[in-house]
Amino acid sequence: MLPLPLEPPAGARLSILAIGAHPDDIEIGAGGLLLQLAGGRPRVHCLVLTGSQERHREASNAARAFNPEAELGVELFDLPEGNLPGAWSSVKEILETVARSFSPDLVVAPGAGDAHQDHRTIGEIVPTVFRDHLCLAYEVPKWDGDMPRPNMYFPLTEQAARRKAELLDRHYPSQRARDWWGEETFLALARLRGMECRSRYAEAFTCSKLTVSSGDSMPIAHMGTGVPIASQGS
Repeated sequence: MLPLPLEPPAGARLSILAIGAHPDDIEIGAGGLLLQLAGGRPRVHCLVLTGSQERHREASNAARAFNPEAELGVELFDLPEGNLPGAWSSVKEILETVARSFSPDLVVAPGAGDAHQDHRTIGEIVPTVFRDHLCLAYEVPKWDGDMPRPNMYFPLTEQAARRKAELLDRHYPSQRARDWWGEETFLALARLRGMECRSRYAEAFTCSKLTVSSGDSMPIAHMGTGVPIASQGS
């Protein structure tokens, strides 16, 4: 499988917008990607749409831990958890406000096929706001059994995969009592996705549209810092 190298625009740092319905969504879905891209000192803007004060503190601390060398911005909102479909216009307005001030190279967010109504609402709105951006929909394991069939993979080093699990448990103590939470779940999913792309560990995403350049012209969508991403579709 031919890997596509991730390269930021010439003379610039990679810029990433990471969107979560709840605190911990971003790190569960794309924490490994963020950790491995951190060495390139990207510009990262984290947007979390729901959460209590306690959960917001967790999200702020986690954002810094997962983006240790990034130019980091964090925005936290308290929209009604579990009822983002009822706050559709507020979600749309928040995302459009961000889009007016920040045009990222990469958007990572929940997918439109996610069984959780909050995730799904964001996944439906993101493509209508970020029309000319590379958008990757991450996956979040849950009781619903809604794991997608991904078409893009981001191979992780073993160090990054284990670091992701460690940081999740450290920075989200409010979630430790949940029966699905923990290193076993996070590493199991990473190992499964790694097997699918001939790596030991990986994170997987769904991408509905991707522009690939031959190198003779400037591609519309750019990513990364030389870390390969394996693609099975576009």
